Amino acid sequence: MHAFAHPDQSRHQPQFFLQRGQVRLNFEVAARAEALLDALKQMGAEIATPALVAPEALLAVHATDYVAFLQEAAAEWAAMPDSGPEVVANMHPSPEMLAQGATLSGPIIGRTGWFTADTACPIGPGTWESVLAAASCALAAAGVAAQGGSAYALARPPGHHAYAARAGGHCYVNNSALAAEALRRAGAARVAVIDIDAHHGNGTQGIFWDRPDVLTLSVHGDPASYYPWYVGHASETGGGAGQGFNRNFPLPRGTGDSPWLEAVDAAAAAARSFGAEALVVPLGFDASEHEPLSFLRVTADGFAGAAQRLSGLGLPTVMVQEGGYNTAVIGGLLRRFLTGWHG
Repeated sequence: MHAFAHPDQSRHQPQFFLQRGQVRLNFEVAARAEALLDALKQMGAEIATPALVAPEALLAVHATDYVAFLQEAAAEWAAMPDSGPEVVANMHPSPEMLAQGATLSGPIIGRTGWFTADTACPIGPGTWESVLAAASCALAAAGVAAQGGSAYALARPPGHHAYAARAGGHCYVNNSALAAEALRRAGAARVAVIDIDAHHGNGTQGIFWDRPDVLTLSVHGDPASYYPWYVGHASETGGGAGQGFNRNFPLPRGTGDSPWLEAVDAAAAAARSFGAEALVVPLGFDASEHEPLSFLRVTADGFAGAAQRLSGLGLPTVMVQEGGYNTAVIGGLLRRFLTGWHG
């Protein structure tokens, strides 16, 4: 198994996290990448450090002004009088504002509210460097898959909540969407994305919402009671030319291996019917029974079972790391998943 990791992914050191009205330490810590890298080394995986891509590579799925914001935000924020240590919005444009012609405000405070969906994506001095490194890993893994192989991208920070022009949920650049688009541009006529992170891949859904060439499928906790709260329902099936090319499999709180794997089976069957020529797996371990913010109750055996099912599609595949915040267990879960990939 080819694997890609980059040391710059540890430069992002988010502190701010707002949970139930309390400011707490952020769960998306650099130790996550360290735990996953250790697991790869223990497996004897072939680990490569990719060359950093140019920022322009992100424009394949992201807006130009949004990428500029990610690059510039930390420095502009630090230059502002009486600023805190991280870029965090104190206001976002409401649906009413947007419906009545809201426009992007130039100062950094206004841009932060415009380009972020929530307060779970603070930007600090090393965030941009880590974001670019994570994207570089995803694109390098896509390069392997474009040649018919399979590869794992240790992408940190994660990305599947990031829209084309909006960060959210610890995510800044949508690494999984970048990989899917790279596979399309490399010649795969149809690409399937099967997201098994505990949270709905809302950013990926949004990026490919009106496209028929990328089938987005997400197995996740029911958003009626779980982040991202407003989208991820089974009724969301795409729009315009993409109608019918998005499917969601929301699951109730406490769902364990058997029904979770049934949903993974259904997603795999949909990808097969779609005629996918390549696969992207946004790989989150936050569905684990041992997660600090547990909603689903998937075991290590469950993750190994998912790997067996998805590898059974027989497609060139990019596995892109998404969530999973218990640093004591995610390394073991990665080993079980990669070991189970070919049964």
